[in-house]
Amino acid sequence: MKPRILILMHYMELGGAERALIGLLEAFDVSKVSVDLFVYRHTGAFMSFIPNKVNLLPENPVYAVVESPMKEVLLRKKWGIFWGRLIGKLRYSWYLYKKKIQNEGSASHYAFDGMISFLPSLRYLGHYNLAISFLDPPHVVQDKVDADIKLEWVHTDFSTVNMDVAKTIKRWEKNDYIVSISSSVTEQFLKTYPTLQNKIIEIHNILSPKFVRGQASAGMENLEIKFNGTKKEYILVSVGRICYQKNFECIPSVCRILKDRGLKFHWYVIGPGNHDYIDKMGENMETIDCFDFLGPKNNPYPYISACDLYIQPSRYEGHSVTVREAQILYKPVVVTNYATVQNQVKNGEDGVICGMNNEEIAEAIIELLKNEKKIDHIKEYLQSHDYGNESEVDKIYEILGI
Repeated sequence: MKPRILILMHYMELGGAERALIGLLEAFDVSKVSVDLFVYRHTGAFMSFIPNKVNLLPENPVYAVVESPMKEVLLRKKWGIFWGRLIGKLRYSWYLYKKKIQNEGSASHYAFDGMISFLPSLRYLGHYNLAISFLDPPHVVQDKVDADIKLEWVHTDFSTVNMDVAKTIKRWEKNDYIVSISSSVTEQFLKTYPTLQNKIIEIHNILSPKFVRGQASAGMENLEIKFNGTKKEYILVSVGRICYQKNFECIPSVCRILKDRGLKFHWYVIGPGNHDYIDKMGENMETIDCFDFLGPKNNPYPYISACDLYIQPSRYEGHSVTVREAQILYKPVVVTNYATVQNQVKNGEDGVICGMNNEEIAEAIIELLKNEKKIDHIKEYLQSHDYGNESEVDKIYEILGI
């Protein structure tokens, strides 16, 4: 009988972890293992990317609201979830007050701590050989699932968040394994939780070049890009959720510098989130005509394929999936010098690493676009290297002993 694997995921919105999960699911050999996927809420652009060989389990009505707005939780009369989240948030506010800090990096841990006793058991799904918490639903795999081996994935650079170590380590200790997506993520995680070194293993985000390039070739005729027939206007593209981590609020200022330097360009951002405040900045800086937020797209790959440069201005990343996807599509990337960037970009070879401030980002864009030899060198390097890593799934098989 094939080993049974259960994977838990919040939802399938447009994001790096979601794309990494699709890569993992695509890589599984279902002649070796049986894979069930439990998505809390069946929403998001990547629901349609879940491969047919994976068994998508039905929604559970309680789990479906754990990250919904509190108003929706009340309307659905999930009183336990409401009070649990409220209790968790109050506990976290008290922790921040005591520590005199403002960073909200571990808020989700407290919210789930408050809710966990109100969440129903998932033992009705049956017994599994391996249960994987892929995107941080604390305690659910550990406390609610029947499995021989329990494993939790780490996507975050822990140097960027404040953690209540004494509280959260109890949760991490319940795992048989903890998966880190890069050596830098491992290093920062172990600085926070040094006693967990014997549990941590590295499995890089799995990407299939065949899948990424196949998706990129689909739907090119429907792009919302204002192509200039004479190619006098450069196309810049970024993909990601509009949030503090991604630093998209730099765009109006960077565009101002590029515009003042005479560069003809347009910057497109693909991803969910409210961008009204960024648009307002663009109006104040008279750069609103230089960029567009296109919202989430079921298939963002044609936009990456159509760009001249892919820009990743993040403040921090675990291991950027979109940067790797751009490299797979042979696109020069400009990335900021966040802590883990050296794990996936060789400066001057398969991309350009620049400083974090707006001037440095703009200067890197200008310098690269004005240097055709450097662009050609990067493209040649990308075309001559294999960025696929489907064999990473073998590490899961090793855990299962197959």
